[in-house]
Amino acid sequence: MKKIINTLKKYFLSGMLVVVPLILTYILLKFLFESIDDILGPAIEHLFGFYIYGLGVLSTVLIILLAGLLTRNIIGSRLYRIWDKFLAKVPLIRPIYFSAKQLLESIAMPSIDSFKGVVMVEYPRKGIYSLGFLSNRLVIEKDKVKDKYVSVFIPSTPTPISGMVILFLEEDIFPLDMTVEEGVKFLVSGGVVSPKTLTTQKNKDSEELL
Repeated sequence: MKKIINTLKKYFLSGMLVVVPLILTYILLKFLFESIDDILGPAIEHLFGFYIYGLGVLSTVLIILLAGLLTRNIIGSRLYRIWDKFLAKVPLIRPIYFSAKQLLESIAMPSIDSFKGVVMVEYPRKGIYSLGFLSNRLVIEKDKVKDKYVSVFIPSTPTPISGMVILFLEEDIFPLDMTVEEGVKFLVSGGVVSPKTLTTQKNKDSEELL
């Protein structure tokens, strides 16, 4: 009986490793699917007079592919640069558009050096550590006393395109021997895809990274 129970446990755990990631992927994709479909679906229904479930998602995918195709040729890339310059002059849209664009580039294409490195910080309290991406270095002046701070973007899991930016004193961050891409994998997987040891770069500080 004990052998049977142990065997069943092994089968159950093996099955969990297969089924649970599929369920989580399904839930996430279903949420994204319905969210996107709610954006273009009503517009298409109003235009053609009927509603097809998923047509909004299909239209969004086609628009994204078309935009990518256009920006890959000479004329399209020029139009894209003109569009970028136009948005850069619109006060309300400019900060939102370019911040979102830079964040997506940093997460989706880690080869672009928007984030300077992966750091470990004591957050949300002392003794508890969170991983974040080093994004900038700045000075905060309080009562004529200047202190060196760094801005750290701490993403949420498993969708690292959202999160929060927190300012830390330079001495309170621990640069890790980890690439931005490895940091993204760590966060998306909920810490499952992780090296066995997180090694801090003792010989590096924020000034070297930035």
